[in-house]
Amino acid sequence: MAYDFNARDELSDADLLELSKEAENEATPSTIKVMMSEFKVDKIALVSAGFIVFFIVAVILGSFFINVPHIMETDLMGYYAKPFSNYILGADASGRPIFSQLVVGSRNSILIAIGLTAISSTFGVVYGLVSGYYGGYVDLAMQRVYDFMMIIPMLMTIIVIVTIIPNYNAITLTLLLSLFYWMGTSRLIRSSTLAESQKDYVAASKVSGTSNLKIIFREILPNIASLIIVDTTLSFAENIGVETGLSYLGFGLPDGTPSLGTLISNANDPNNITQYWWTWLPAAFEIILLCLAISYVGQVLRRTADASQRRGS
Repeated sequence: MAYDFNARDELSDADLLELSKEAENEATPSTIKVMMSEFKVDKIALVSAGFIVFFIVAVILGSFFINVPHIMETDLMGYYAKPFSNYILGADASGRPIFSQLVVGSRNSILIAIGLTAISSTFGVVYGLVSGYYGGYVDLAMQRVYDFMMIIPMLMTIIVIVTIIPNYNAITLTLLLSLFYWMGTSRLIRSSTLAESQKDYVAASKVSGTSNLKIIFREILPNIASLIIVDTTLSFAENIGVETGLSYLGFGLPDGTPSLGTLISNANDPNNITQYWWTWLPAAFEIILLCLAISYVGQVLRRTADASQRRGS
C-alpha cells in the first residue's frame, strides 16, 4: 500500500501512529519466524526437536496398547530372554518384556516431569517475581520461608512421606515433589527481578500510575522471559531424572508400575552389567539422549526469547 507523504500534515496523530505501527510490524519478523530461522541454522536442535516430539507422541500413544498388569506378570519361560528372540529388547529376570516396560515407564516419567515442571516453575516464577519486586519486609518474610524450606532434608523427607502414605499414584507423587522443587527457580527469578525493578521503565510505570500487578506480569516478566525459558527447559530435563532416581532407590512409583528407575536399578546386579546388559542399558541410554535433546532445544528457545526481547526494547 502506497502512502502520499506530501499529505502528512493532513493526517491526524492517530493515523500517523497507526501507519508507523504497520511499517514496524512489516519490518519486524514474528517470534515464530525467528524461532524457525534459529532451528534452520541449528540443525542439531532441529533434529532434537523432532526426536522429542516423536518420542513423546510414540510412548504416550504406544502405552495405550500395552496391558500393564499383564506385562508385569512373572513368566519363568522368558527368564533373561535375549533381544530379538521372543521379545524385541529381551526380558528381565522375571520374564517381563523390557520394551513394554520401557514404553510405559517413559510415559510415566515424562508425564510426571511435565506436571512437576509446570507446577514448580509457575509457583517459583510467581514467588520470585513478588519477592524481588516488592522487596523490604515482603521480601524478608518470603525469603525466610525459602530458607526454612532449604534446610529441610528434601530427599529424606520425600522418602519418609512416600513410606507413610498407604496408597499413592503418579499424581500424588507429582504434587509431593512440587512442594520442594520450586526453590531454585524462585531464587533465580528473585535476583533478576531485583535488578529489573531498579530500572527506569519500572520507575516510569510507577509514576504513571500503573498497577503493581501489571508492572510485574506485563513489563518485568517479558524482560526476563529468556531466563525463565532456559530455567524451565533445564528443569524439565532434570525432572525427568527425579522420579527415575526415586524409583531407582525404591521410593518412586508404587510396585508393579513400570518405571525407568526400576529398569536402571537392574544394573545393581553385577551379572546384569556384563551378561544381561539389555535389562538396564536401553533405559539409561534413553535418559541421556532425551536430556541432551531437551538441552539443545532450550538453547534455541533462549536465543528466540533474547531476539524478541531486543525487538521490544
